[in-house]
Amino acid sequence: MIDNITEYLKSSATGNFFLLAGPCVIEGEEMAMDIAAHMVEVTSRLNIPYVFKGSYRKANRSRIDSFTGIGDEKALRILRKVRETYGIPVVTDIHTAAEAAMAAEYVDILQIPAFLCRQTDLLLAAAATGKMVNIKKGQFLAPESMAFACDKVRSAGNNHVAVTERGTFFGYGDLVVDMRGLPVMRDTCGCPVIMDITHSLQQPNSASGVTGGKPQLISTVAKAAIAAGADGIFMETHQNPAVAKSDGANMLPLSQAESLLENLTILRQAVNQMSV
Repeated sequence: MIDNITEYLKSSATGNFFLLAGPCVIEGEEMAMDIAAHMVEVTSRLNIPYVFKGSYRKANRSRIDSFTGIGDEKALRILRKVRETYGIPVVTDIHTAAEAAMAAEYVDILQIPAFLCRQTDLLLAAAATGKMVNIKKGQFLAPESMAFACDKVRSAGNNHVAVTERGTFFGYGDLVVDMRGLPVMRDTCGCPVIMDITHSLQQPNSASGVTGGKPQLISTVAKAAIAAGADGIFMETHQNPAVAKSDGANMLPLSQAESLLENLTILRQAVNQMSV
C-alpha cells in the first residue's frame, strides 16, 4: 500500500504527470477490476503514477430515474479490492460530512465534487480523516477563490490537498476551460493542480435530463493542460461508454487510453525540456 500519497504523486522518475482515471461510477466488480488491470499495465509501462477513480455513489443527478449506484458498501468494497489487488491508491467522491469517515476506511483520496467545494463542514470532515483531499473547482468560481477551500482543509491540520479544474459555466448548457486557471491555482493554492478532461467537456442541463458531452475534444483539452503545466490528469474511462450507466457521453473508451497517455507523456517530456 501507498503510505504517502502526496509523495507518490511526485514519484515519477521522468517527471511525468500523474493520473486519476477509472469509471464514472462503480457498476460492478468485473468492470472495475478490468479497467484497473488495463490502466495499471499502461501506466506502469509509461511511468505514470496512477490512482484508480470510481464513485461509489452518484448524488448529483438530474432525473429521479438516473442510475446512482449499486449500493454504498458494495461499491466501496470493490474499491478496496482494486486497491489491495493492484497496490494502487483509489479515489472516490463524498457528498456529505457524514460520508467522510465511512469512505476513508476504503480509499486513499477523498474527492469533493465541484458543486460542493464551498461546503465548510464537508471540507473539514474530509480533512479530519487525514486522507488526501482533492477539491474540484466549482463551475461558478474564479480559480483564485479555490485558495479558501484549501485553507479550510489545512486549518484542520491536513496539508495533503489538491485542486482540480473542470471548466466554468458558459451559458446554461456548456462549459469553457480557461487554461490560465492552472498556474493561477498552483500559485494561490500551493498544491498539485489537476485537469479534469472528462467533466470539462460536459454539456449539462439538457432538456432530456441526460448530460451530453464532446468526447472528440478529450485529446485536445488533455494536451493543452499538459502544455499549460498541469501536475495531474483526471479522466473517466469505460469499456463501452455507449452503455455506461453514468456520464457515458464524455468518457474515453478504455481502448483509446493507451494511445492518449503515450502522446501526453511525449508532450510532458517536451514541456520539461523547455522548462529547464
